[in-house]
Amino acid sequence: MEHSIDTIWQKALDMISEDMPEVSFNTWFTELIPMEFISHDFYVKVATSNAKFCKSVLDTRYLTLTNNAVSNVLGENIQVKFILEDSEIPRGKTLVMEATPSKEPSSNQSGNRRIKSSSNLNSKYTFDKFVIGENNRFAHAACVAVSEFPSERYNPLFIYGGVGLGKTHLMQAIGNFISEYSNNRVVYVSCETFTNEFIDSIKNQNSETFRNKYRNVDILLIDDIQFLAKKEGTQEEFFHTFNTLHEENKQIVISSDRPPREIPNLAERLRSRFEMGLITDISTPNFETRIAILRKKAESYAEDIPDDVLNFIADNIHSNIRELEGALTTVVAYSKLHGQKISLNFARDALKDLFKDKANIVIDAAYIKETTAKYFNITVEEMDSKKRTKAISTPRQVAMYLTREMTELSLPRIGEEFGGRDHSTIIHGCQKISEEMDSNTDFKNLIIRIQNEIKGD
Repeated sequence: MEHSIDTIWQKALDMISEDMPEVSFNTWFTELIPMEFISHDFYVKVATSNAKFCKSVLDTRYLTLTNNAVSNVLGENIQVKFILEDSEIPRGKTLVMEATPSKEPSSNQSGNRRIKSSSNLNSKYTFDKFVIGENNRFAHAACVAVSEFPSERYNPLFIYGGVGLGKTHLMQAIGNFISEYSNNRVVYVSCETFTNEFIDSIKNQNSETFRNKYRNVDILLIDDIQFLAKKEGTQEEFFHTFNTLHEENKQIVISSDRPPREIPNLAERLRSRFEMGLITDISTPNFETRIAILRKKAESYAEDIPDDVLNFIADNIHSNIRELEGALTTVVAYSKLHGQKISLNFARDALKDLFKDKANIVIDAAYIKETTAKYFNITVEEMDSKKRTKAISTPRQVAMYLTREMTELSLPRIGEEFGGRDHSTIIHGCQKISEEMDSNTDFKNLIIRIQNEIKGD
């Protein structure tokens, strides 16, 4: 009895899925397409949006497993070829062979699952609760890869993105996954907590205890590393912690609200170390992803939440997942409190204060300067000063550009708002930012992040 390529591949997937955690299978195998079976070569196309990255993981980590599964289905030795383009398939006759009953593989990894405590991890942050969209697909895949094979390829892993986009969720998911499937020692800590503990260790003269806590681990997950800005003593301590762990081949995962080169007042030797591994970003979710996030959150409630309510929330909250989920929680709580069924009008009433606050934001030059200065970790006074250092001039020009884009002020009026500068200076600053955005995608994304923060998105 002959089987189609799709049938062969599905039987192989059934075997593969029993041999690994569900999150790993869903990350690497659910978007593969069986293409051709020529002689003893079985061609499978990697059709994900991050195909090159996914193929590299499949080739290095899962090729033997996949070969064995397809070989078991067909009853002879088969070589699986993961490809990116149809043109990689040689011309030849496609052969579909009769399947031979195969021995089902025993489940090894799933049978050895374990739960053990890890420092500061929240069990609610897992990969299966993370909603994947085009804005975070690569970051999610990178985190799964690090979880499966810590210290082997992407060390450090640096994740950056705006507030409330899921960086902490992914970092803690790494820790929870590793804790569940291995005996590795995991520590998750915010950079602020690391700094405070470092200061306390100096004050209490127990620096050795502090160092042992963070240097005798297998995986260090440190959140919001931008908090190191201007903290020279903590930077020095973290530099040595980083070196100790990296030299001992321990995995380091770092998150920030911006890429390493944009963190102000960060020692160059730290910046270069952050850039020596894999850097991945999480951008703002599109409408479809926001709806998917709300549906995932809605699953935890027994209430029937209409689609128009989810659409209403997704239309009004664009870039912060915490706010998105918080708005839905508010609607559900409001419903239970008042004993009323959830409807669009009900949701509008429940969220009127939240959305009124957003609508009441006055976007003027002062607010733009304040938000931009805060982002770059400088003061508004420094922005208005005559200082021309890059650390001051770039934020100043960014604020000039955003003021021109987001307000109706004339060039002379913008000049007055920036310390009495001439309108030609404003034109030059805006042109410089515009040109940099055209040639530098990362810089363009930075401007968009600041713009979204100003708008309250």
